[in-house]
Amino acid sequence: MEMREAFIGGLLEAMKKDDKIVVLDADLANCIKSAPIHKAFPERAFNVGIAEQNMISIAAGLSSYGFKPFVSSFSPFATRRVCDQITLSCLYSKQNVKIVGTDPGISAEINGGTHMGMDDIGTLRSVADIVIFEPVDEVQLKAALPAIIDYNGTMYIRLFRKTLENVFDENSYKFDLFKADVIQEGKDITICCSGIMVQETMKANEILKSEGISAEIINVHTIKPIDSETIVNSAKKTGLVLTCENHEIIGGLYSAVSEVLSKNYPTKMDAIGVPNCFGEVGKMPYLKEIYKMRAEDIVSKVKEMIKNK
Repeated sequence: MEMREAFIGGLLEAMKKDDKIVVLDADLANCIKSAPIHKAFPERAFNVGIAEQNMISIAAGLSSYGFKPFVSSFSPFATRRVCDQITLSCLYSKQNVKIVGTDPGISAEINGGTHMGMDDIGTLRSVADIVIFEPVDEVQLKAALPAIIDYNGTMYIRLFRKTLENVFDENSYKFDLFKADVIQEGKDITICCSGIMVQETMKANEILKSEGISAEIINVHTIKPIDSETIVNSAKKTGLVLTCENHEIIGGLYSAVSEVLSKNYPTKMDAIGVPNCFGEVGKMPYLKEIYKMRAEDIVSKVKEMIKNK
């Protein structure tokens, strides 16, 4: 199942039980496949047109009357374009608005640089009180949705729209919005990863294991507020940290982990992610190659770091 279908399906079921949940689209309902919600709840689903700033302001107004609005658009339009409205109308005013930014980072593919949210986390991470969450697979997304709905405040959700290979087992996975997942314990290096780069890290891990390298792998699904305790404890054990993210290495996961460690336990670090540049048109395999975000790039970086430890 595609991530957007899992999200909309879960939201649709929640709307049947909670009449305060409303949905707003900026003329992109087809992209996130929210048509079933518009059909089932036409009085609680709104297309505001290509007017993202208005969409956020309307959502804040609905929240002030006790509704629980979910808004969505492509990640740069849901963050950078509407940063002032999110800051003042939602966060400063303490409203309960959930903002879904789709196709983050290189996953915008052939839509190109204008639609690539390379800096969406960096745009919002410095604003007070926001929660930033990125699900890694369908299992985690489904487990997270009740916590997202129950959380009373403004949250940004980075949503890869299409199908992702599951990292977690739905029968055993236990979700905690504010606790990172230690997917695998290790002793040689800590790899903090998020979003689509978790799957890439798991592929790299198979190669690393075959070469006798023990990596501790942490899925940092909530980048703000970040789980400092888990990251620091792991760094103390391995003494080496690599971050892997589908975002610019400025302002995102690398910056967040660096801030945690520089304050609590200074550790040698490096990063896999998009350099400080604009995106370009291309399919994900090509974009992963040019930005050195493939499993083999992770393996090379880990070996280099361990060699120079």
